[in-house]
Amino acid sequence: MDGESQILKSSAGHGKRGGWITFPFIIATTAGLNIAAAGWMNNLTVYLIEEFGMNSIDAAQVSNIMNGSVNFVPVVAAILADSFFGCFSVVWSSCLISLLGIVLLALTSTIDTLRPQQLCTNGSGICMSPTKLQFAFLYGGIALASIGLGGMRTNIATIGANQFRDSKYQNMFFNWFFFTMYIGTVIGATVIVYIEDNVSWKFGYFVCVAVNFVGLVVFLCGSKFYHYAKLEVSPFTSLVHVIVATISKRKLAIIDESNWYHGPHANVDQTMSNAPSTSFGFLNRAALKCEGDVKQDDSIAKPWRLCTVSEVEDFKSLMRTLPLCSSSIFLSTPIAVLISLSVLQALAMDRHLGPHFQIPAGSIPVIVLITTSIFLTIFDRFLFPAWEKLIGQDVTPFKRIGVGHVLTFIGLGVAALVESKRLSQVRDRDGFRISVLWLVPHLVLIGIGEAFHFPGQVSLYYQEFPTSLKSVSTALTWLVIAISFYVSTALIDLVRRTTSWLPNDINQGRIDKFYWVFAMVGVVNFGYYLLCVWFYKRKVGNKVVDHGASYK
Repeated sequence: MDGESQILKSSAGHGKRGGWITFPFIIATTAGLNIAAAGWMNNLTVYLIEEFGMNSIDAAQVSNIMNGSVNFVPVVAAILADSFFGCFSVVWSSCLISLLGIVLLALTSTIDTLRPQQLCTNGSGICMSPTKLQFAFLYGGIALASIGLGGMRTNIATIGANQFRDSKYQNMFFNWFFFTMYIGTVIGATVIVYIEDNVSWKFGYFVCVAVNFVGLVVFLCGSKFYHYAKLEVSPFTSLVHVIVATISKRKLAIIDESNWYHGPHANVDQTMSNAPSTSFGFLNRAALKCEGDVKQDDSIAKPWRLCTVSEVEDFKSLMRTLPLCSSSIFLSTPIAVLISLSVLQALAMDRHLGPHFQIPAGSIPVIVLITTSIFLTIFDRFLFPAWEKLIGQDVTPFKRIGVGHVLTFIGLGVAALVESKRLSQVRDRDGFRISVLWLVPHLVLIGIGEAFHFPGQVSLYYQEFPTSLKSVSTALTWLVIAISFYVSTALIDLVRRTTSWLPNDINQGRIDKFYWVFAMVGVVNFGYYLLCVWFYKRKVGNKVVDHGASYK
């Protein structure tokens, strides 16, 4: 595209392309896509149960897989945008894919032949399983809508920030971007979900289609105003180069340690003094020059057999964070389980507020999002500045993540107590349903914990990764969330196979025991996290301070 090499004319981005003139187009697209996504995603479990007769736990599993995919796709989309197509092409094509997916879901709610017409209820009636065609439309719609949302999610933030050269304006854009994303999600998870529950699924889904379509059109209308960043080599490519070069030279003995490759423009002193670090020493072979690896001008002749020392060290910085990432996976997995099962709990509880209003079950998880948004503001504007004045120390990412761990396993313990009370009322009082408001306390605790640990993880990875891997640090956050949803799916399936805790009728199960197990796992994982932090500080040492953070 001709605009790919266009340069912004001022620090704010004002000129022929870029700047604040692009802001309404990008923000409107962000709002539209997030409203549409929340409208179909948050109520998917209920739709699968009510319209396709799916087992309640199976429906929750499909929702978990869908959430995992939505968070995994951004990693792939970032690679495609950085290396091949650019953010603009990935964003508009993702919006189109999302639109097609929601259209398929809307068709399943509109055309009778695309969903089963007779469902079993309480073991009575004539059962009709969905046909292959019905499953094809259903799962095809879910897959396309998930891929589209994931592809758009990070790249539209990137293209928005690229409209400004000054970091001041970039930060202003990000503030508005995340605010819009949260507000859009809340609107979709409440207003559209209410329409689906109280008007019709067809009307609700076609509202999602309309909002998604408007978002796509608005984004394309701004194309002549956008600044298009020049495509560069993706940092993911250099990481793969290190892996391949290490494997190809795995049998090579390191004899001459002065023959490290620093790049075609490295001077003699740099070559002699800057040897690779000894940690993860097996990776150093990737930077060792062998015959035929370089050309006469000292440039790389075989990219898949030789890397620079800096590329190897960048890969090591990623390796050092993997234990911390693993603790984050086991922090996020219980949250994924809790959110998916809370919808099933809500369906089995009294959701009435007054005589005429009933809270949609699919809107219950939005409590976590609202709580997180509120407490992020409280922390950044009041709590953390007050802490720094009183204690004289910053609230470091390590501390934020640690507090998030504690609040999460406490929230799981409260969730277990609430479920125990719900089950006792159902069994002792002949099916009595307690109020859905009993779910609020532990969801609020989870939301406060997320306000601590999620920004802490983003900040930690961003600070600790070298400049060349900043985009990888962002993708790593999404990858951790994706893995957590996939792990939660596997754990739920394991528990279903080995215990009687998760039957189709949760009133006959023991979700409370499931929560207690996760609470205990959370305590153990917190200890593991503290151990990882200790080893990380010991391994990295003063290099942490060099990245701009103090972790004392």
